[in-house]
Amino acid sequence: MNTPETNRTSAPPRAADLRATMVHQLRLHGDLRTDQVTRAFATVPREAFAPGEPLSKVYDRAAVVITKRDEHGLAVSSVSAPWIQAKMLEQADIRPGMRVLEIGSGGYNAALIAELVGPQGEVTTMDIDPFVVDRATQFLDIAGYPQVRVIAGDADVGLPDHSPFDRIIVTVGAPDIPPAWIEQLAADGVLVVPLRLRGLMRSIAFTRHDDRLVGTDYEICGFVAMQGAGASNEQLVPLGGPDIALRVDGDQPVNGEALSTALASPRVVHGSGIEVGGTESYDDLDLYLATMLDDFGLLMATQAAIATGAVEKSTRMGAKAAFGVDSFAYRAPRATSEDRSAFELVVYAHGPDADHLAGRYVELIRDWDRTRRHGPGARIDVYPATTPDPALPAGRVVRKKHTVAVISWPSTPS
Repeated sequence: MNTPETNRTSAPPRAADLRATMVHQLRLHGDLRTDQVTRAFATVPREAFAPGEPLSKVYDRAAVVITKRDEHGLAVSSVSAPWIQAKMLEQADIRPGMRVLEIGSGGYNAALIAELVGPQGEVTTMDIDPFVVDRATQFLDIAGYPQVRVIAGDADVGLPDHSPFDRIIVTVGAPDIPPAWIEQLAADGVLVVPLRLRGLMRSIAFTRHDDRLVGTDYEICGFVAMQGAGASNEQLVPLGGPDIALRVDGDQPVNGEALSTALASPRVVHGSGIEVGGTESYDDLDLYLATMLDDFGLLMATQAAIATGAVEKSTRMGAKAAFGVDSFAYRAPRATSEDRSAFELVVYAHGPDADHLAGRYVELIRDWDRTRRHGPGARIDVYPATTPDPALPAGRVVRKKHTVAVISWPSTPS
């Protein structure tokens, strides 16, 4: 088992200094909250899992290191950014002696987990890609973590021969939660998973209660898509060409032809009157909209489309959109100060029903500002897919192949 002292003496001075700076930044931003997770980040040599990459990038709090791309150039494997790895390990609350399964093998995160469980614990990491498995095995050995078990396989079925696990941590984007993950989780065990809900991805910490999962915490995140039996079923519906598209969950009906016609029509603009700070996070607004709108997705646009004025600039993750049969509306920020320190949330809409759709969108923004903006956030629970509607709590029901998720919003204390 490595220690902070041995790494400081064996690692190149620049790597050790950059590691210390990274840990400081993670603490400063609130990504690291506990001493034990902080010690793990101060100990594990991240550069060992990203050979050939500049050390400045390896130890950048927000940098993702891509390790493999598919034939289209899309990332299929990576070493995640330190900030989200820190947040997920804090969510998991891993303790010495625990048995932990990691799904998605970059190597570095498994080494961090090994530090947390200590010599009496067990860490298993699995991945469907033999290249990724071989790479993780090699780098874990080099970094001093040969005790981590690395297995090739489809995580959809888990590892029944090695279960139960006290913690299961998923490091790929999951459109659903396979039954195996719940069955192989110990009673009162914790599953941390980047779960996609209505186009949005959140790293959610769930505690097992019999056959259901109770959400205790969530963080915004982005991960490479899961492969194998649990692969994503998202639709990407082009609107009038290749530069603009609507991304929605696979089971949502979308009339791409009608929405393409709508895009070519004059737009309607509705200001909400609601301002946000330039660095303020309002991710819960997106989750609230996904909860309240029946038809919700992400409007994706290239820089070329934005430059022509066809759509407004939003975020790289896409503009959050409401749509109907022949109309759609989306949100984009509009600066209200010269130094761009404040922005109004503005809704743009196209199509025959644009005015009504934009009005509904603005109404929800104002409702979020009034009743949810400073509240406790959403509650997200997961039940077996066979659970009948009358047995579910009140909230937005998101039915999937294996599970049904319920998103609800506790009242804001007066």
